[in-house]
Amino acid sequence: MQLKANCKINLGLNVLRRRSDGYHDLETVMLPVKELYDIVTVERSEGGDVSFSASGIAVDCASEDNLCVRAARLMQERYGVGGLSIHLDKRVPFGAGLGGGSSDATAVVKAINELFALNLSSRELVDVAASLGSDTAYFVYNDTELCRGRGEVMQPIELSLEGLWLVVVKPDEGVSTAEAYRGVTPHIPERGLQELLGEPIASWQGSVKNDFEPHIFASHPAIRSIKESLIAHGALYASMSGSGSALFALFDHRPVLSLAEELFVHIERL
Repeated sequence: MQLKANCKINLGLNVLRRRSDGYHDLETVMLPVKELYDIVTVERSEGGDVSFSASGIAVDCASEDNLCVRAARLMQERYGVGGLSIHLDKRVPFGAGLGGGSSDATAVVKAINELFALNLSSRELVDVAASLGSDTAYFVYNDTELCRGRGEVMQPIELSLEGLWLVVVKPDEGVSTAEAYRGVTPHIPERGLQELLGEPIASWQGSVKNDFEPHIFASHPAIRSIKESLIAHGALYASMSGSGSALFALFDHRPVLSLAEELFVHIERL
């Protein structure tokens, strides 16, 4: 079974408070990037082992640590499924705040649910996915969602973005999740994201914020300069996605960008 594991962007990201379990409560709106995806192939195999292979962008972790393998082993532990063969064709940059690895893991969970006719409900799939990471549960629904908690508490939200152009830019440098959280100061904003995103897009730039940006931009000025360049090119709104380092922008026309050739750039129409 072959699945397209698309990535996501974050429209606003508020880090509200640190929790007793060491995680943070967040408020963010996640939006799927449908045309930027990894291809995950999952097949049943003889025996009870999990085999893993990869192509495309090289990921800097051992196979056993890959979220695809961890997802498969979790499904074996919980539901007693048999052997599995997984191939990941990696196309989404990692260390980007785009949730590519999380999407891959959820694709594996969904594929196993189908291959072994487990008939798990969406709620059960969310429970499995959430145990693998903070973004993984989102990809069960893979729609525009207002996400709270660690990201696993989701509520559909209506946004009128149809017809706009989305640009995603990933610089060479990455940002680890640990680095992102190390410099953030949790706080409760005066106005929630749902209210702010209900206003015209032209007003978002000054109000819909990513709490990771100030300290990430201070330590990674090249990331900040990409955002500034996207705005200078006429973006209606530009922001860092998740914990970075990828930036994204919304345009009312297909933009002609003059960015450095070494940057990863993806453009699609919403």
